[in-house]
Amino acid sequence: MHMNIGRTLIALGVILVVLGLLFTIGDTLALRLGRLPGDIYVRGKHTGFYFPIVTCLLLSVVLSLAMWLFRR
Repeated sequence: MHMNIGRTLIALGVILVVLGLLFTIGDTLALRLGRLPGDIYVRGKHTGFYFPIVTCLLLSVVLSLAMWLFRR
């Protein structure tokens, strides 16, 4: 039981480090997460509506793959 908790904490730590690096160097990347081609942005006269559909799909695929790998 303790071995599983330890592995889970290590995996969460690695994920947090990777996310931190992405946020730190994210502006210098060619494709910014949250501003991918296919994300919907509608600008009105006084308002704006933004729906990151492609970003959501990409994150869903990546997280599903990660969860599948961790279950193995």
